[in-house]
Amino acid sequence: MGLMAAIVALVMLAGVVAYFITIYNRLVALKHNVGKSWSNIDVLLKQRHDELPKLVDTARQYMGYEQETLRQVIEARNQVEEARQDGNTKQVGKAEEQLRGGLGRFFALAEDYPDLKADESFKQLQSRISELEDQIADRREFYNESVNNNNIRIEQFPDVLIASRLNFKAFDLLEFEEADKQDHDLSSLFGGQAGPDQA
Repeated sequence: MGLMAAIVALVMLAGVVAYFITIYNRLVALKHNVGKSWSNIDVLLKQRHDELPKLVDTARQYMGYEQETLRQVIEARNQVEEARQDGNTKQVGKAEEQLRGGLGRFFALAEDYPDLKADESFKQLQSRISELEDQIADRREFYNESVNNNNIRIEQFPDVLIASRLNFKAFDLLEFEEADKQDHDLSSLFGGQAGPDQA
């Protein structure tokens, strides 16, 4: 009788341990999904970081009276890069707002420079940056979904018991202001000339 009780107790203990291991593994998977989805955004931010100076240099040859706008774009680009390197999601979101606003003004002003709009190098860079903007917006959705899944799970019972003891943390969403959440179809500013298939 005592042996049977010991076996039942061991089986129950093994079941509890297996259950908590399962919860732990799920929390680890969620954490890594957040990391993976951020890495996808990170790669795109780096690519755009490298492309923007080329675009500004090309535009500078034509937009002699718009140096302040060009300076603001580069300054905003540097703020995004600094926040990205610090891993500060909230600051990336704020810097992105400034950069997107600056790019919107930049491309609107470019309309006044027909020679710039006709420049092949400029058209290709504009198309590339427009493409990167779309990809960043797509990856941001996936990142925020991963963050939500993680943040909800670490607050649910019984997951919260393991999450709190093993320091699983909540992550910040990557948020832009409402006006900047709209798709930025930069090619529309050029009469639909540029696009991934048209550059």
